[in-house]
Formats: sequence, C-alpha cells, structure tokens
Amino acid sequence: MSTTSAPLADSRIMLRRNFKHIVRNPVTIFNGAVMPVVIMLIFVYVLGNAFSVGERYIEYATPGLILLAITYGLAGTAVSVNSDMTKGIINRFKVMNVSRGAVLNGHVAATMLGSSVAIAAIIGTAFALGFRSPATAADWLGALGITAATAFAAAWLTVALGMAAKTPESAGMAVVPLILLPFLSSAIVPADKMGPGVRQFAQYQPFTPIIESVRGLLAGTPSGGYAAAALAWCAGIALAGYLWSRATFSKRA
Repeated sequence: MSTTSAPLADSRIMLRRNFKHIVRNPVTIFNGAVMPVVIMLIFVYVLGNAFSVGERYIEYATPGLILLAITYGLAGTAVSVNSDMTKGIINRFKVMNVSRGAVLNGHVAATMLGSSVAIAAIIGTAFALGFRSPATAADWLGALGITAATAFAAAWLTVALGMAAKTPESAGMAVVPLILLPFLSSAIVPADKMGPGVRQFAQYQPFTPIIESVRGLLAGTPSGGYAAAALAWCAGIALAGYLWSRATFSKRA
C-alpha cells in the first residue's frame, strides 16, 4: 500500500469506528439531530409571531438554525476525542501502526457526517413549516458550501478543544461557548435589535457573517462581502484548530 493510500484507508476505518460510537449513543443522536429541530419548532412555531424581522420569521430564522444545528452536536465530538486520549486507545493505535492523522481525520469526518444529518433535518422541518426560497440552484450550492466550510472549521476546533481538555467532562464543557455563539449572533433576531454591548459583539463575531451570507443566498440576494468574510473566518478557524490539534496530539500521544 502506498504512503498516500495508507492514511486514507486508516481514516476510513476511524470514520466507521466513530460513526458506530455515535449510533450507539442515543444522547449524542438527540443532541446532534433532534434538539435542533425542537429548537426550530420552539422559535418558529411557538415564538415566531413575537419577533419583528421585516419578513416571514421562518425565512429569517432558517439560516441561523442551520448553523445552530452544526454546533449542537459538537459536545459529543469533544468528549469522544478526549476519551481516546485519556483511556489508552491511542496506545493501541500506535502498536497497530495506525496513522496519527487518521485518528483526527476520523473524528472530523464523523462530526461533519453528523452535522449533515442535522442540517438535512432542519431544512426538511423548515419546508414543513412553510419555508420557501427563491434561490437558484447555484445559490443553494453556495449556501451549502459555506455551511459545509463552517462544519469543517467547527469540527477541527472541537477536536482541538477535546484534546486540550484534561477530562471528558471538561471537554464537553469546553465547547459550550461554541454552542452559545449562534444565539449571540443574528441567527434569532437582527443584531441591530439587541442591546448595547451585545449588539456590537453580535456584529463582529464569526457566526454573524456566516449566517448573513447563507441568509442572502437562500433569499436569492447573495452578498459577496458577507461570503468573503464567512469563508475567511472558516479558513482561519479550521487552520487554527488543525494546527492546535496536531500539536496537542503529538505532545499527548
């Protein structure tokens, strides 16, 4: 087997392993796929008429809830990564000559797969609640591309946080800020309707340009400025998470 195919084969094996762990853990499935749908039902179906956003609330909220669906499944990834590092399974992989990069890649790929399921559930629920989009096929592809880039960046950052934590419990707590960030962005209400301090934070944190770029694409009015900012944030976060996780893995493995 070539030096290129061996890490790829190891990564596929790690992906299957992590996916089986997810399927066997009902709490992870609930947090990653069911809870975002529950939150959508609460905000859109129960509280939607309480928000004044200048358009139908389902159209406004769906992009933000798509991004929120990505963050809700991250705690399980952080705990899983930390468990691998603290319970000795890494030593077994070293004896088996498993590529070190494959261990990290497997967690990232499994996280993105879980995010894809959650995003599909959110979009399906949104259409069931009356969401309609004038976006073209190209707009949809752009929105899904930015969403995938966000999931990729969040996955690498979560892997890094999980590795840096001392225990699985602290790893789960480490990703709480990532779960809360969409609520402090323009996901639920426009940033300019928030109070002083919170408004400025919402305007300049990473999730707001990401959400606004997806919102513009799904509305058929894409914004190059928001898209460029969103991709820049995703690239920066992904690179930082990758370098951090590789450095921590080399130190702790």
